[in-house]
Amino acid sequence: MKALCLIAQSGEGGDRLQLDQRPSLPVGPGEVRVRMRAASLNFRDGLVIGGVSPAPDGLIPLSDGAGEVIELGEGVTQFEQGDRVISLFHPNWIDGHIDRAELNNSPGGPADGFACEEVVRPARHFTRAPRNLSFLEAATLPCAGVTAWRAVVADGGVRPGSRVLILGTGGVSLFALQFAKAAGATVIAITSSREKADRLRLLGADHVIDRTVTPEWSAAVLDLSDGLGVEHVIEVGGPNTLAQSFRAARTGAHIAIIGATAGFETDTMPFAIVQAKRLRLQAVTVGSRRDQLDMVRAIEAHDMHPVIDRAFPLEGFADAVAHMRSGSQFGKVCLEI
Repeated sequence: MKALCLIAQSGEGGDRLQLDQRPSLPVGPGEVRVRMRAASLNFRDGLVIGGVSPAPDGLIPLSDGAGEVIELGEGVTQFEQGDRVISLFHPNWIDGHIDRAELNNSPGGPADGFACEEVVRPARHFTRAPRNLSFLEAATLPCAGVTAWRAVVADGGVRPGSRVLILGTGGVSLFALQFAKAAGATVIAITSSREKADRLRLLGADHVIDRTVTPEWSAAVLDLSDGLGVEHVIEVGGPNTLAQSFRAARTGAHIAIIGATAGFETDTMPFAIVQAKRLRLQAVTVGSRRDQLDMVRAIEAHDMHPVIDRAFPLEGFADAVAHMRSGSQFGKVCLEI
């Protein structure tokens, strides 16, 4: 079977990847063979491929995949041949609390991922895919979708009438917009162009602020919330956007700390604002199997559809990575397999 693999050559994107032939593995007890049909890219995948996050030579990248079960191992009862499934980002995290040391086998690093034609994995490494989604749409869920679900619902507890601030138009942010609107919240979105602003409004954003026109967007958020601020912030920007996110937050607000898409460097950390506003900072590292199952049911109940910016063939992986890194996308960048 075809598989994309990391190689030792230094560099970024396609410079560290080669398309290889891997043997098909036998299916053992408790395992399933899944014919992969689609995968999606996440910010972390770019870090792995670029050598920022350590990964072994020969690793198959990408944490998120969707496919169909084509062979069952002895003792597998939760799936049947032909079932459509999606991967789990943290296969060991079933529900509730888990120690960080136990989250040590995420696909796409350190374990092999899904940039390949088929995989043989324990059946517990998958859940069923939403019935209303295509393979491409379903492949966007395991990392970005579950992260947004955790931030908005499981940790955030967003309720009707809540005000939610989202940053950007990446996968997590757009999922958070959809989940927040389904919960009855008012959503304020920060973006960087008029075109993206129009698309955010079509997705349901109640207010959109163009940061290229309004660099101090936190003041605009306060104006839109009667000077109080928002109860929830989906903070994907990182250190360089934290100060404005904190200023835009209401006293006692929940801040979901998710990523660093705006860069890792900053001169100041606004701890005084955190203390003065009694902000609740909750880091999000994707979520559990229970979170994914709950999210799948919600997606089906509300007939939600992920936003896909563009799909590339497996052989076009380097172009997909370059497109994701450009920051021009609106939604998820995917691979058709």
